[in-house]
Amino acid sequence: MGTADPRTIYYGNKFYVPRWVWEANRGKPIGEMATFALLADGNLVITEADGRVAWETKTANKDVVGFELLPNGNMVLYNSKGAYVWQSFDTPTDTLLVGQGLRLGGMTKLVSRASERDNSNGPYSFVMDNDTMVLYYTSPTSGKRYAYYSFTDRFNTLTGALESVTFQCAPQTEENYAYNLYLNYTVTDKSFFGSPVLVRPNWNVTYSMLRLGIDGSLKIFTYYEPVERTKWEVTYTLFSEEYAGGCQLPEKCGKFGLCESGMCVGCPAETGATAWSSSCQPKTVSALACANKAFKFNKLVSVDHFMSAFTQGENVSESACGSQCTSDCKCAGYFYHQADSKCWVAYDLKTLTRNGNSTHIGYIKVPK
Repeated sequence: MGTADPRTIYYGNKFYVPRWVWEANRGKPIGEMATFALLADGNLVITEADGRVAWETKTANKDVVGFELLPNGNMVLYNSKGAYVWQSFDTPTDTLLVGQGLRLGGMTKLVSRASERDNSNGPYSFVMDNDTMVLYYTSPTSGKRYAYYSFTDRFNTLTGALESVTFQCAPQTEENYAYNLYLNYTVTDKSFFGSPVLVRPNWNVTYSMLRLGIDGSLKIFTYYEPVERTKWEVTYTLFSEEYAGGCQLPEKCGKFGLCESGMCVGCPAETGATAWSSSCQPKTVSALACANKAFKFNKLVSVDHFMSAFTQGENVSESACGSQCTSDCKCAGYFYHQADSKCWVAYDLKTLTRNGNSTHIGYIKVPK
């Protein structure tokens, strides 16, 4: 439950695009004859046609007297005193609605979907770390996690650690001419709190959602009635030239591409680079070829891997860096900063950024 058909619906001379904002059964699709019901004992359950319980709130015998879907998108079970016994806002998946957040002792991250149709966990996560919010990519090849963006300059925790981060919206002026969409955060020792603004649109953005995309992007979508056709506006895109820059998005240029000034400009090749195509693929080294050392490294000058900017490199010599990749058959290449002797071993290549710095070197493993 929670997935939605991404196709456009036409109704009353207008177009509507339904968007899922929460998933109960992440990674566990249900059959067409499954039922969703609030039982007499107060437990909210999704039950398959054969009687198997696919998901439940585990609220049986906890004084649940009612169920409600609130105007802000929060689905709640409440008791006889009106207090929430359970709420969907406590278990976000890949989306935060206005008023929803991450917190210690609860959910501390968003995780992308694998695809539009596959609601299992994808490789990207938006994580509440000790002192800031960080975007991570988890390699399916190695299982290791790499940061590809950090909001370090937007958070100040002083001597404490992040306790909660909530997606919020508020008018900037009394006249409501503009609205702030921001991340409100608190710190464990109460030494500091803050509200870094992400974007300030000039219209009412109360119905907004912050979403981690299947490609690792972080965007805010806003439902706005006067907009023609889809009625959904993209009001914020982290990986744009206005903010973090497009080249920092791991899948900006597909599985193997060169990015410069936010544009995909070529496919790395042994002779330099070929014309850009979305079908660019790295040449893979088979397990047998790797075992027999039947591979070599193509050298690329003035490039960075997407993890280089926000993942701490290992302080080793260039030859030692190469040895790590040579001895690891899962390694697809390695990247080295000669000026400060920093090494990054890459298991997935994806987008490489041209930076104009000739001391930033990439070595791509290819068959001989």
